[in-house]
Amino acid sequence: MISSRLLIDTGPLVALLDESERDHDRCVQVLRQASLRLSTTWPVITEAAYLLGSWFRGPDALLELIERGDLTLLPLDAADASRLRALMHKYRDLPMELADASLVRVAERELIDTVFTLDRRDFSIYRLPRGKEFTIVP
Repeated sequence: MISSRLLIDTGPLVALLDESERDHDRCVQVLRQASLRLSTTWPVITEAAYLLGSWFRGPDALLELIERGDLTLLPLDAADASRLRALMHKYRDLPMELADASLVRVAERELIDTVFTLDRRDFSIYRLPRGKEFTIVP
């Protein structure tokens, strides 16, 4: 069983909504196995909306997930800006994008250690407090 709190990254959001994505079936399977609520941040939504933008219904489908309560937005505010900058500086060699930094930041703050991402390379490098690694699904 997957953790009851799951952060979702851009890749799985796009794959879940776009059936033509090669990882669509794998991402749908993760949701079938999980009994939890998905959480993310506005930078992830913005990135996913951009990637889905060529599909007429893409951005609308994202907003519908939020409106229905299937996807919870975890807040970021001015108090998080310095930590976002520090994370992006620390991982600048990857480089760390704002969407990833936002997920790492809310994971630290909300004590979430599981991320639903297709970006296994970067999230296997990112560390939580005390050097703890993320649990990555799928």
